[in-house]
Amino acid sequence: MSCAPNASHSPVFLLLGFSRSSIPHSLLFLLFLAIYLTTILGNVTLVLLISRDSRLHSPMYYLLRGLSIIDLGLSTVTLPQLLVHLASDYPAIPAARCLAQFFFFYAFGVTDTLVIAVMALDRYVAICDPLHYALVMNRQRCACLLALSWAVSIVHTMLHVGLLLPLYWTADARGHVHIPHFFCDHRPLLRASCSDIHSNELAIFLEGGFLMLGPCALIVLSYVRIGATILRLPSAAGRRRAVSTCGSHLTMVGFLYGTIIWVYFQPPSQNSRDQDMVAAVMYTTITPLANPFVYSLRNKDVKGALCRLHRQGRVES
Repeated sequence: MSCAPNASHSPVFLLLGFSRSSIPHSLLFLLFLAIYLTTILGNVTLVLLISRDSRLHSPMYYLLRGLSIIDLGLSTVTLPQLLVHLASDYPAIPAARCLAQFFFFYAFGVTDTLVIAVMALDRYVAICDPLHYALVMNRQRCACLLALSWAVSIVHTMLHVGLLLPLYWTADARGHVHIPHFFCDHRPLLRASCSDIHSNELAIFLEGGFLMLGPCALIVLSYVRIGATILRLPSAAGRRRAVSTCGSHLTMVGFLYGTIIWVYFQPPSQNSRDQDMVAAVMYTTITPLANPFVYSLRNKDVKGALCRLHRQGRVES
């Protein structure tokens, strides 16, 4: 694709993801507002519970608190702007703000996948080597693993932002570039560009694929060893208890990695824009919404901490 004379590095993007929706924008606004507020409430509650309750001061909950903070950032990067655009007839975003949204979305999103992998490692040590769990997964090591996840994520994101900066986009007569998506995501930006994007596509499949395969391999290997250890446990009660500690994590692993692979690692010819939109909505809104509820409703320790906090509040009042 060749670029027209009016192509620009820094156009104004129109995010038209929901422009063709048959659902009224007012209903979509209320739906996404409810999702965003519930996401904030659920994740903030989980962060406060883990911070305040001494019974939850263990490596698993330290990592879970980090995951909740990441989910707060991930939903805040996309949903407030979507709400503004649903309430407006002019869903525009300047190029600089678009790239900033892209950067923070990728930084939070990649860190999310890496922390999920670290949590699989935590479950592996807890079940397969319980005698050394406190020594191996101590607070300092968990902090180092979280910091490493952030560092890898930021370097990865800066690479893709750097590859986006030289691209041109051809604007219409009013200086707008139409993006059939609801936020500044990678694939829609590349599709709309008139520049050569082979290097961008190559980076997605090679560097991005490696960054996905590494955590995926760690999760699979961890759960293969966990499964073998559980099968060797002598009592049925012990097996059920071990499985229950992994159920919530496995649920979110399947949901998170499934939607990411669907959106980013299919060839464009097999990936329609409507399917992209559905998967992106699931990843950016439903996953941060579901995390605190999946980990709390299926976790006796978190439910116990919530009951203690509720009783304490009633006594103080």
